[in-house]
Amino acid sequence: MSAKTIRPYVPILIHVLGWGLLLFTFLLYQPLNSEVIFPDLFWVKQGLLCLLLVGAFYLNSEVLAPRLLFRDKTGMYLGALVLVVSGILLTIWAFETYFDLHILMHRAYNPDGGGKPPRPGRWFQPTLLSILFILGISTSITSVRTWQRDAQLRQNLEQAKVSSELLFLKAQINPHFFFNTLNNIYALTLIDVTKAREALHRLSRMMRYVLYENPNGTGQLSQEIAFVQDYIELMQLRLTDKVTVTFTQPTPLRDAPIATMLLLPFVENAFKHGISALLPSRIEIDIAQTGKHIRVQVRNTVFPEKSPSLEVNSGIGLTNTRRRLDLLYPGHYQLATTRDTTNQEYVVDLSLDLS
Repeated sequence: MSAKTIRPYVPILIHVLGWGLLLFTFLLYQPLNSEVIFPDLFWVKQGLLCLLLVGAFYLNSEVLAPRLLFRDKTGMYLGALVLVVSGILLTIWAFETYFDLHILMHRAYNPDGGGKPPRPGRWFQPTLLSILFILGISTSITSVRTWQRDAQLRQNLEQAKVSSELLFLKAQINPHFFFNTLNNIYALTLIDVTKAREALHRLSRMMRYVLYENPNGTGQLSQEIAFVQDYIELMQLRLTDKVTVTFTQPTPLRDAPIATMLLLPFVENAFKHGISALLPSRIEIDIAQTGKHIRVQVRNTVFPEKSPSLEVNSGIGLTNTRRRLDLLYPGHYQLATTRDTTNQEYVVDLSLDLS
């Protein structure tokens, strides 16, 4: 049986072991003087006390502590505990008094009838300590269990919030990209039907990658690079000879899990702000890999009339891209964006550890 199969039964086993130890203490334990034969009523009282302690334990852990103590009703909780303790003590006192158990115990220790019978109530202090001990354990276990449940709930809520935010950020990419690409293909159908058919096939492959092949939002690095390659080729359909695009891939490529469409915003930004229909322009995309660490550099020509920033009308924008990186790879990435006025280019430099 695997650990995963056993795990749900661990709390039950803990309860069984705990109450087994209590039963041993109250019912099976014999004093060092083994010649003493206790009356049957003594064992009946011990069994009754054990049942009362079990009831007090679960009454406190399942009802009193959750509904009173953990809801800031401390006064009512303490009052309820006083009633529980008093009820157990009164029950044991009634049993002891009705059956004169203290006299029967004296006879068990003094079968010859000698000595003075002990005073009633000698059971009070150890019984009270046992009750308080059991209630203390019950409150402690319930507190730990409640803390763990609340911590798990907070973690689940945080994960749900992060997943929701990631879906929102990713959704901001898809409509923008696919809308622009479909417009380009539509324009291409008026010029070259064969190329338009190839472009549609390439777009369908990209949509399948985004929508179906990686439903959990994580794909392989090779898939992500192929996606970028398809995007570049689709964007080149509308470029003139004045635009030079170079794309360098890691050789050899070692696959590693990576968030889908994580690299697209940088490439998309380069095509949005780095090309001109009148002036010579260039786009350089370089992806290098060392083990599970990748470095992505995207360079594009800067034109005075175009904004070089990812913040303005450029896909999901630099802020959202950083947010995705913060959520998915906290402490495992470095992202820098600079404008090189000497070479009139905008540079995005991303270092990402995929391990």
